[in-house]
Amino acid sequence: MSKVTELYDAILCGNLKLAVEVTETALKGGADPKALVDTYMIPAMDEVGRRFEANEYFVPELLIAARAMKGALQLVRPLLLAQKVQPVGRVAIGTVKGDLHDIGKNLVAAMLEGGGFEIVDLGVDVSAEKFVQAIKEKQVNVVCLSALLTTTMPGMKDIIKAIEDAGARQRVKILVGGAPVTRQYADQIGADGFSDNASGAVAEARKLLGIAAH
Repeated sequence: MSKVTELYDAILCGNLKLAVEVTETALKGGADPKALVDTYMIPAMDEVGRRFEANEYFVPELLIAARAMKGALQLVRPLLLAQKVQPVGRVAIGTVKGDLHDIGKNLVAAMLEGGGFEIVDLGVDVSAEKFVQAIKEKQVNVVCLSALLTTTMPGMKDIIKAIEDAGARQRVKILVGGAPVTRQYADQIGADGFSDNASGAVAEARKLLGIAAH
């Protein structure tokens, strides 16, 4: 347990091997899995996000930090489920129908997972029906819509309407983003929030759900 603080640094530096080793050792030593997440993993990813916002980290650093975090989380998640520990929120994320871009979407999903959210990744080219289905079947309370093309942006409005028509709009907060998307467009189509980067998406999702940052 004396070296468990290395988990924070391992994630911050994107050291997947060390993150997994420290987590394994800590769990074998009787560490509380939720404490590992709350004390080391989420704060580490929050610091990654802060450094990204300050232009100290860039996309490659975000990706390797997220990879290290996911490696450690894979060991912890089954134990959290066994303890019936609830995530801070459940997010259905996907790139809208007609759009096959996934790098930005994947990065946002990884950062949200690092922030304590459970992710339902619907992939790319996702229909409005699939988002509605995820809300009903997976009990998600945040929907994240991504679009990289101006031609697919209107799909966001269609998805929001479909969620409204299904009577599920009051159950979820809707967050949109992607290269051509602006806050003005988010307001125009009735989204609850907007972010132009992965780190900001975590802060926005927390704000929408009334969750204090770590």
